[in-house]
Amino acid sequence: MKIWGALIVTLAFVIITSIISVNLWGEKAEVIAEDVQLTLTMEMTVAQFGTANELSKTLLKEVFGLSTPEQMEQPLGSFGLSQEQISEKVNKAHALATEDATKNWFKIPLKFALWFLFMILCFVLLIKKKIVSRKTRLGLYGLGFVIFGVILGADPSPMGTVKDAIVLYASKGVLFPPRLVAFGVFTLTVVLANKFICSWGCQVGTLQDFIFRLNRNAKDAGSGGLPQFKIPFVVSNTIRVLFFIALIWVAFSWAYDLTEEIDPFKIFKPLKMSIIGWVFIVGTLIASLFVYRPWCHLFCPFGMTGWLFEKLSLFKIKVNYDACISCKACEKACPSEVMGGILKRDKLVIPDCFSCGNCIESCPTDAVSFAFGKREKPPAGKFDE
Repeated sequence: MKIWGALIVTLAFVIITSIISVNLWGEKAEVIAEDVQLTLTMEMTVAQFGTANELSKTLLKEVFGLSTPEQMEQPLGSFGLSQEQISEKVNKAHALATEDATKNWFKIPLKFALWFLFMILCFVLLIKKKIVSRKTRLGLYGLGFVIFGVILGADPSPMGTVKDAIVLYASKGVLFPPRLVAFGVFTLTVVLANKFICSWGCQVGTLQDFIFRLNRNAKDAGSGGLPQFKIPFVVSNTIRVLFFIALIWVAFSWAYDLTEEIDPFKIFKPLKMSIIGWVFIVGTLIASLFVYRPWCHLFCPFGMTGWLFEKLSLFKIKVNYDACISCKACEKACPSEVMGGILKRDKLVIPDCFSCGNCIESCPTDAVSFAFGKREKPPAGKFDE
């Protein structure tokens, strides 16, 4: 009852405070622009065309490559574009302008600045082996989803840099440059420190991890009352890959976002959630009591790309086999299958590691660390039964 009560309080807190936060920020809905039905004849001047269709001078300049004010009086036919080409260029420019207009350009830089400060804090604590208790993790994960979700909102998010880019390109044939920059920045954090934006910065990731820790024992090394399960990585990653393929296929076939109804980041803008969304998202968060980060492992598009790039990570969980006594305490304490793969190196593919530090805390000989460099392979026969 204590675990269920803590879960209910957590969800109620997130939902109520997120509604307040969204209203305070006055956030605009993120939508893909509808195609503009243009009034267009090739005899029109650029100025007439803009007035007839209520198009801004900035958009006209981009579409026609205007360099002087005098070109506003030139007929459309003088630019060497067909009506179809003009319509296509206008709609692409309109889609990008609409995308830009939905962004809060004060909040976004603020959020990225706080992300870096928070991740640096977690990085230092992990390097120095200071994240060694359930209470510490609960505190850090709680700060993560409160700051980057409740206070600063659902967007931007690591997942959005992947799936929103796919959907916008599939429907409008354009890429929003700031989103590509954000994806590059998030990916860089994955390469520098193993999946760090997912681990400590993502508002949905930290919320799931916080909920998972509600159902852990005092040492954070096993379940705290309700059962917990480790989904085989071959199963979870197969589902995630198939979902990613389906996301792309649906986007290019029907210009539709497959996550529209079930996007878990909408928990931080609850009034935008549908009935289907409520059932799926709340169900996913409840499942987080029993399974470690279910959305990250089963569905998240950035979770998948992050898993690929984490193979290049400079800082990662490592094992000193000279100090290791083969007790496998780190593998048992790990909330997923990943520590077994890192410890034994007996599998070709290593699952996602979210750098939570459970393995570091549980090792009785201080053989596990979060450190720079390649992982060593265990000596032959190290883990023979």
